[in-house]
Amino acid sequence: MSALILVFLLGCVSGLRSLTAPAVVCWAAHFGWLHLAGTKLAFMDHPATLLIFTLLAVVELIVDKLPKTPARTAPMGLTARLILGGLSGAAAAAGSGISPYLGGAAGSIGALAGAFAGYNVRRTLVSRRHLPDFPVALTEDVIAIVGGVLVTWRI
Repeated sequence: MSALILVFLLGCVSGLRSLTAPAVVCWAAHFGWLHLAGTKLAFMDHPATLLIFTLLAVVELIVDKLPKTPARTAPMGLTARLILGGLSGAAAAAGSGISPYLGGAAGSIGALAGAFAGYNVRRTLVSRRHLPDFPVALTEDVIAIVGGVLVTWRI
């Protein structure tokens, strides 16, 4: 599979959970799946960055379940997804020999697609299929984490 498609899919992960994609990229760099040394995105392979993004991702997984959490398609949440999807895409691209600018664009586009697709699927499952929100949200968490790991492992 083309690395650029995988970078787009990593952006989709950011559309589902904005901080999961950069946390997964940091872990991929930590495990040696992505080689960021010598790039402008080498900071993603720093232990402090790994710790910060991992903790923020865990907090996001918890906050997502709260009833007053705004929709991911709201301007602030969508902007964060676009930026973090772009950052994750740029780092994944740089680590696989693709232009980080191209990877950043693909990651941001993927984040946009993932945000709206995830929002609509979750809304449909909860409101039209009458499934409880909490298990749907947990399933989405698993899809984002496992998907992000598989994508970075394949890049």
